[in-house]
Amino acid sequence: MASMIGRAPAASPPFLTALLSEIFASLRKLAVALKNRRQAAMLANMDERMLRDIGLTRSDLRDAYAEPLWRDPTDILAGRVQDRRRSRPAPDRKAFFASPPLVPHDGFTVPDTNRPSRHTV
Repeated sequence: MASMIGRAPAASPPFLTALLSEIFASLRKLAVALKNRRQAAMLANMDERMLRDIGLTRSDLRDAYAEPLWRDPTDILAGRVQDRRRSRPAPDRKAFFASPPLVPHDGFTVPDTNRPSRHTV
């Protein structure tokens, strides 16, 4: 009778390991999609102005939630925001960072102050 001491445990077949890792990866992906769906549901409580501030519309939310349950709606929402940012014209950096001049320019006139005094001494 051979001794079992010092023997390594039998390795699981490679296809079983691959199958289990694929199942766990799919379950993890589903859990992340459901978590993101719950978090994205908070966007539905925002008003139009708040949605516009982050680059979304109410129809974007409807489109994202029209996807199947196992699809992550935040992928669609992030894609819409990126598309809008790319299609927006670039801001005029010179005008954005320009400050008003401190020295009056050539056409500057002093406002008229010849008003009657309210209080005379």
